Amino acid sequence: MSAVGEIHRFVPGASSAAPTLLVLHGTGGDENDLLPLAREVSPSASLLSPRGPVLENGMPRFFRRLEAGVFDLEDLALRTRELGAFVRTSADRYGFDATRVFALGYSNGANIAASLLLSDGAALAGAILFRAMRPFEPEVLPNLEGTPVFLAAGESDPHVPVLQVEGLADSLRRARARVEVMWSQTGHRLEPQELGAARSWLERERAHLD
Repeated sequence: MSAVGEIHRFVPGASSAAPTLLVLHGTGGDENDLLPLAREVSPSASLLSPRGPVLENGMPRFFRRLEAGVFDLEDLALRTRELGAFVRTSADRYGFDATRVFALGYSNGANIAASLLLSDGAALAGAILFRAMRPFEPEVLPNLEGTPVFLAAGESDPHVPVLQVEGLADSLRRARARVEVMWSQTGHRLEPQELGAARSWLERERAHLD
């Protein structure tokens, strides 16, 4: 069984001052799937994009689930640790600043990014989470004081109930993260205005890093 990051792509950014985006695809995607979207959100960032190592009916995912909406929490914890280690070793390998990494995840990729935030508060400088749900309820909240998180959710998403989005936002806020939630009148598919909002948000947050 492979680990998170064994197959991945790294695309250097146009500016060393820009953060690195950890690009995490949804179920059935791969390491190339979200690169155009990530480049639209940040034209100058470096992009680190792993392929999910778990196969579900032949489709890559980042962790196992028992059924739709029910996660294998033991596997989720293992894969989350692997993802954090992958980011740190990749920073050494490719020479980017590990303290300036923002996750950009969609669906299953957003869920493992949320898991990383809730279990390893030092792993990410922030996150853009498209169609994320609360992956688990931590027994002890991490200290995410000041960590910015952008959640983009669909009001009629058949896969991510409203209460799950609100639960994730609540957990992050109780961990002292700065959370912005954007609701759109759509389902699980992303809309162009959400990408524009994420780009504007990241530009503001990048200014806080400098």
